[in-house]
Amino acid sequence: MSMKKTDLVRNLAARLEGQMKGAGVPGRFGQGAGGVADKREQRRIDSAAGLVPFACKLPAELVKRLNERAAGHEGGVNALVTEALQKSLA
Repeated sequence: MSMKKTDLVRNLAARLEGQMKGAGVPGRFGQGAGGVADKREQRRIDSAAGLVPFACKLPAELVKRLNERAAGHEGGVNALVTEALQKSLA
């Protein structure tokens, strides 16, 4: 008995799906993905360094200027804002 074309396609799709489920996770998505700490571990590292999260709302133009300057700053945005706040509060 010959199969209909739709049955052949359905069987092929089922076979491909089974192969995809059996395949391993690529390294870029798995455990070897850059060694970035999860959120809890990052919070632990930050608190050990004496860092406290501080959120505030700033005008978009100011944020744009901060990001431009932070690109050339060795410590990034966090270090740049820390420096600016220390200078202004001194």
